[in-house]
Amino acid sequence: MRLEQAIRFPRKPSHYTVLVRGIPWSPGESYSEVVSKHFTSWYNVSYLAHQMVYQSGAIQKLMTETEKIYNVLKESTPINQYVQPITLEALPPTNPLKIVAAETETAFKKHKHKHKSDMKGQECAAAFVFFRTRYAAMVASHTIQSKDPMLWVSDFAPEPHDVYWANLCIPYRYLWIRKTLVFIGTILFSVWFLLPTTLVQGLCNIALLESTFPFLRGVSERKYANIISGYLPSLVLTFFVLLVPPVMLMFATLEGAVSRSGRKKSACCKAIIFFFWNIFLYNLFTGTWWDRMRLLTVSGIKDIAILLGNLVPGQAPFFMTYIMTTGWASLAYELMQPFVLIVNWFCQFVLMRKEGYGDLYTFPYHTEVPRTLLFTLLGFTFAILAPLILPFLLVYYFFAYFVYRNQILNVYITRYNTNGNYWPVAHNAAVFSLVVMQTLASIIFGMKNFGTASGFALILIIFTLLFNLYCRHKFLPLFTNKAVQVYIASRLGLFKKLVARSSLEARSEKARSIWLGLKVSRAGSARLESESSSARLVTSRAGSVRLAL
Repeated sequence: MRLEQAIRFPRKPSHYTVLVRGIPWSPGESYSEVVSKHFTSWYNVSYLAHQMVYQSGAIQKLMTETEKIYNVLKESTPINQYVQPITLEALPPTNPLKIVAAETETAFKKHKHKHKSDMKGQECAAAFVFFRTRYAAMVASHTIQSKDPMLWVSDFAPEPHDVYWANLCIPYRYLWIRKTLVFIGTILFSVWFLLPTTLVQGLCNIALLESTFPFLRGVSERKYANIISGYLPSLVLTFFVLLVPPVMLMFATLEGAVSRSGRKKSACCKAIIFFFWNIFLYNLFTGTWWDRMRLLTVSGIKDIAILLGNLVPGQAPFFMTYIMTTGWASLAYELMQPFVLIVNWFCQFVLMRKEGYGDLYTFPYHTEVPRTLLFTLLGFTFAILAPLILPFLLVYYFFAYFVYRNQILNVYITRYNTNGNYWPVAHNAAVFSLVVMQTLASIIFGMKNFGTASGFALILIIFTLLFNLYCRHKFLPLFTNKAVQVYIASRLGLFKKLVARSSLEARSEKARSIWLGLKVSRAGSARLESESSSARLVTSRAGSVRLAL
């Protein structure tokens, strides 16, 4: 499917374009001249043109406008100092039209030269380079252009609507610093998120809170105690989970992603890891850990396995409630779109923008994909230990199919194609869920003294990991790289189509000429027959006249 999509997909300008970053600075030359000289020297046959990236941020715009106003005020001088009385005798005997034309041409050249110099000063160390063929663009994007890997870094350019222009001017040599800082920030955010998760599990165990904090005694006897321990924890967790996708999207932006799809994919991967750790594993271990710590002493791997087998079934009611409050409610929210409606109304009637806020109309992969994969993990994990969670998941997936299908086809705008780049993410999450399920099954079977079943579960883990390795070697390279055979096959297919079209046109032209020749020959024969019949009529009439005489 991936190869067929690459072959049948219509060609776009981005297929012939390479994004080059880390352009070295050369004294006395602009970045544009350096790019032209480099690619003319090394890709003389396939190089077509290039387009430089200019600084156009909000701060840069303010600085540019301020500099223009300063230059205008600096060049302007009081007019009264140079005003002198002019008489007709003092005017030179020249043509005023020629003077005006010469001054206009001089001012235009000066303005053009000044504009070029200003544009050179705003050039970034990044450019879009265009090639004549897709194969040449692929070779240039997968080739190290310099001995220094931090210079002349080339990669396939994203689609025009997919480009995140704000990050193109970031120097490439600073990206690793940004990624390191983002990694540290993600860890700190995960550590901070443990506080609301601990609060949520504390609300689930009101009896434990009463024994820990004496001033809360008597709360479990109130009428609203079931609401506090049943629905309030999942509501509080849902409220805090809403903060995760925007924060992860901000972290992905700070990393320096040059495409909107790459930014959303990075945020999606971060959110999946965050959900699997903070929502699933941490809630799992903190849910009934303190209850069991008094009764169980952990001294080895066997005790940890027994503890894990006792922890998982106890958290099934909490995750059932979480699926109802988060999963079902998210589908209703997705259909109504209240946030998009409010923002769109604010943009159109308050800010007076006709188009509204366009980024809200693209599908939020970084929000919906992690939530769906988290529910997949919950389904695989509790399918054996707490099968009652499966009906809730089946209802969610049944309605989610129709809701997301309607939203993607009729609501959201496809500004760019993701080209199936989320399939590897979903595959890795599914394999992780399978491994967790099989590990828990092996532990539970071991606790129940079913040694044969526990052994087969361990064998299933090995086969699952081997299948994952096979898929990574078989299919993952098609998502990370471009196949030369596809491009050559597409070019050969196009060439065959052109040849077939030309041969068909030649055949039709030949048939048309033959048909015209037959038509001409038939007209000539008809003309000869008419002439012969008229001659026969004349001769017959002449014979009759001759007989009358």
